Amino acid sequence: MSKHDKKLDLAARAAWMYYVAGETQQDIAEKLGVSRQVAQRLVALASEQGLVSVSVNHAVADCMTLAQQLQEKFSLAFCQVVPSGNVEGGGLQQMIAVAGAEVMAQTLKSEQPQIVAVGSGRTLRATINELPELDRPQHSCVSLIGAIASDGSCTRYDVPLWMAEKTQGRYFILPAPLYADSVDDRDLWCNHRIYRTVTEKAAQADIMFVGIGQVSPGCPLNADGFISDDEVTTLLADRVAAEMLGHFIGEEGERAATALDSRLTSVRLTAHTQRNIVAFAGGSEKHRAIAAVLKGGWISGLVTDEASARYALAASA
Repeated sequence: MSKHDKKLDLAARAAWMYYVAGETQQDIAEKLGVSRQVAQRLVALASEQGLVSVSVNHAVADCMTLAQQLQEKFSLAFCQVVPSGNVEGGGLQQMIAVAGAEVMAQTLKSEQPQIVAVGSGRTLRATINELPELDRPQHSCVSLIGAIASDGSCTRYDVPLWMAEKTQGRYFILPAPLYADSVDDRDLWCNHRIYRTVTEKAAQADIMFVGIGQVSPGCPLNADGFISDDEVTTLLADRVAAEMLGHFIGEEGERAATALDSRLTSVRLTAHTQRNIVAFAGGSEKHRAIAAVLKGGWISGLVTDEASARYALAASA
């Protein structure tokens, strides 16, 4: 790589941090290991060289290499890696969301009617928030996960509705709680005519957008009351690392059998599927989860950050 290309790479990193993650120039200087004056010049260079419009148009070389390595290692059809540096939390989620929205828009801008199946998760919701308003009433958004809480209210897991509002398309809710109260209760939910209609439509989806959840104390499923502290402890003792649509996945990518399976109402997932399943996830708290999902071949596409990419490659070496 030439000296000029290296400088553009550094400017692109600074642009991601400044324009997307909302970092200050002092933050950028500390994380890139340069002076504040150099950080200021890098941000200015990114603008001068046309790297920044509404999005950052220059792909960082290291991130491109990591994306290619992930594709080859885990047989992905698609992968995009955003530069993370030492950015974490909301800033990193925003970077993944901006990149992920561009990926989603490629499907949603199609004039041909699309059936888009959507899962849940905070990163997925943030990604949909970054989508432009699209006039595509011919598209259908189908939920892959129940969004009904135990008291009958809709939960924050009702992410597909947000996408339907962006596209002005039809929205099909999965009429069930994530976990039913009992096995008999699950059978009642899953044998309902509308439930069967929606899951059949989900099976015909052209693409599936999903999040990857980690399993740890205070993780979203635990914080939102879907699994108890004791259940988290049991899952961790069984080396469960990830969760997708309420399905638990072990550290080596295997489907982990749990006591919750008999009450799960989500659309069924299978590993090494030929379906087009794109996941959006990143951050140090999700390193083990992302690596497990990749090892198990649960997805065909991924938008993540470079630290998560490096972890997954090292974990599978």
